[in-house]
Amino acid sequence: MDFKNLKYEISRSTDRGLSRKGCSRQDKQLNTYDYFADVPGNVESTDLVEVQFKNTRKGYYHNINNLPLKKGDIVAVEANPGHDIGVVTLTGQLVKLQVKKANLKSEADIKRIYRLAKVVDMEKYEEAKAREHETMIKSRKIAKDLGLDMKIGDVEYQGDGNKAIFYYIADERVDFRQLIKVLADEFHVRIEMKQIGARQEAGRIGGTGPCGRELCCATWMKSFVSVGTNSARVQDISPNPQKLAGMCAKLKCCLNYEVDTYVEASRHIPSKEIILQTADNDYYLFKTDILAGLVSYSTDKNSPVNLETISTWRAKQIIEMNKRGEKPLSLTEDGNRQQNDHPTDLLADADISRFDKSRRNKKNKGGRNRGNGRNNQGRHNGRQTPRDNE
Repeated sequence: MDFKNLKYEISRSTDRGLSRKGCSRQDKQLNTYDYFADVPGNVESTDLVEVQFKNTRKGYYHNINNLPLKKGDIVAVEANPGHDIGVVTLTGQLVKLQVKKANLKSEADIKRIYRLAKVVDMEKYEEAKAREHETMIKSRKIAKDLGLDMKIGDVEYQGDGNKAIFYYIADERVDFRQLIKVLADEFHVRIEMKQIGARQEAGRIGGTGPCGRELCCATWMKSFVSVGTNSARVQDISPNPQKLAGMCAKLKCCLNYEVDTYVEASRHIPSKEIILQTADNDYYLFKTDILAGLVSYSTDKNSPVNLETISTWRAKQIIEMNKRGEKPLSLTEDGNRQQNDHPTDLLADADISRFDKSRRNKKNKGGRNRGNGRNNQGRHNGRQTPRDNE
């Protein structure tokens, strides 16, 4: 494999998620949109560079050698021990904000970029990456033989092949000291165990959500916020576990996206405990359309009877009238009962039994035809044919 193809292979390892060059300057998994890219002097504003490795792993490095780096360049960076190979995904002023967001504890966490990757570096990288799948399968068997309650979901070799990161999932604390010894003896590399959650595993594996798009955790989400069932209640979503759960079997992250909007809009919705009183009846809150600002009231507390849909402004107006001891003629502003906007059922007054009549007619016709066939056959048998004369 030549150097050009090697560069393509390492780029492709982080190419899931947003389509290549499909969203402006984004072409890698978990990319950040660089809205400073067109600003003059953006690249020279800092020597910090964001480098992405396999799947969702990223790091931030100092470009101390002032290399002319741009997005998509493959670089060799400082690691412990040795060096690693990654792809430059961000340069310039925005990297400072990303470092702050990553909450790095000290300046020592930011290492150096050695050089642009050479052919020798890429060959070592390909040799290391070719061992990952086989290593993962063997490590799972070793963990099972040791009786450890854990799942090794992925293995990532360092670019120089001197270290391997084992990503695992476990419900409880796992003592994997013996496992590290066995893995080190088996694969002859430095071992690093890194625990991840179900959401992180889904992000590393990737997939397509029920919305038809690739998973958010595999395309742009870098941090995960706790998701509760209250988010579904606020948005008036049916509490169906199968629909609320994502590919990771946890509550969907997207349940949090519109919660703030719904909370703000729900402040204008009247309380369910308030009863609207009109001249002819009392109305109970039955259904709400939070974003549209519409509320439906029923004359029965537990079932949809005489449903009337009005705006939240009108509902509050009636509440104020009731507080003053006044009762409007109806819920609507014009005093007329709301017309039914449901589509007209064309078969509402039709006689459905007509289908049974037509079916009986078909049966009768079929019986007569069969009888005629038998009679014709009898007449035919009574006549002599040329074949009979022979």
